[in-house]
Amino acid sequence: MEAIGGYFSLELPIQEEFHKNSIRLNTGRNCLEYILRARGYKKLYVPYYTCEAVIEPINKLGIQSEFYHINIHFEIKDHFRLKDDEALLYTNYFGLKQRYVEQLAEKTGSRLIVDNTQAFYAKPLQGIDTFYTCRKFFGVADGAYLYTDMLLDDEFVQDKSYDRMAHLLKRIDLSAEQGYVDFQKVDDGLDNQPIRKMSKLTQRIMQSIDYDAVAKKRRENFLYLNKSHGRENNLKLSLDKDAVPMAYPFLAPIKGLREKLIENKIFVARYWPNVLNWTTKDDVEYFLAYQLQPLPIDQRYDKENMKRIIEIVKQYPI
Repeated sequence: MEAIGGYFSLELPIQEEFHKNSIRLNTGRNCLEYILRARGYKKLYVPYYTCEAVIEPINKLGIQSEFYHINIHFEIKDHFRLKDDEALLYTNYFGLKQRYVEQLAEKTGSRLIVDNTQAFYAKPLQGIDTFYTCRKFFGVADGAYLYTDMLLDDEFVQDKSYDRMAHLLKRIDLSAEQGYVDFQKVDDGLDNQPIRKMSKLTQRIMQSIDYDAVAKKRRENFLYLNKSHGRENNLKLSLDKDAVPMAYPFLAPIKGLREKLIENKIFVARYWPNVLNWTTKDDVEYFLAYQLQPLPIDQRYDKENMKRIIEIVKQYPI
């Protein structure tokens, strides 16, 4: 029975959840574990250019894995035939590869698994196992969405997120820097979690978002940066009419740019540090992990913020 009266909770607007018809889980890696368990795959092909978190469910379940290379266009370098008990994991990089995902689905069929953790707005394809995470696009501590037609019979416990919120609150009340240690603790704390249902708190926050406004802002910022940096970018980027990017991937051999951006409080992630250990300096993936700067273009920022980024990048002639 729900309480009536007493102290107030956070007052959040109520919108329609974007992935309302999905299976709601606690993390993206656990979505992958769910798929691998439900399908009973014996081997998974994994891109070298990916987060090491995807290896966790592979090791947990004791299935075989094999890495594959991509090219500079984020597309698979060498195609291969899958056996009946094998699957291919592909990442929709930066939310820009939906057309390629569709091509892969035509060739690979239902043994394709789409990692849409960088492509929250990309639509799942019929019959293709697909998963998303929330925290790469929105201010939540956890949460993931899964689309699959192969269901497990397990009854999963519901996750709780209230004790993972400190970094989100500190960023508002104090600063991004003062919340960073808490963010790292949350990040580390998501390792080796059992599959759980998405927490009520995360789902409630995800129900409060104006998804159309977020998409519009991300697209505007991406296009603004691409207009300025498109010629210098070694990646020749285009934005499909339905694509909503995670970041603007800027690839140019500019020594010291990352450090200069961070010095000016423009925080850029590295996708991904583990790739530098998995690959050699001759590999495309190593070059991407070392040189690619994912410039922030998300819904928190406007054209003035983009101009600030542009001015710093322009200090480094190419």
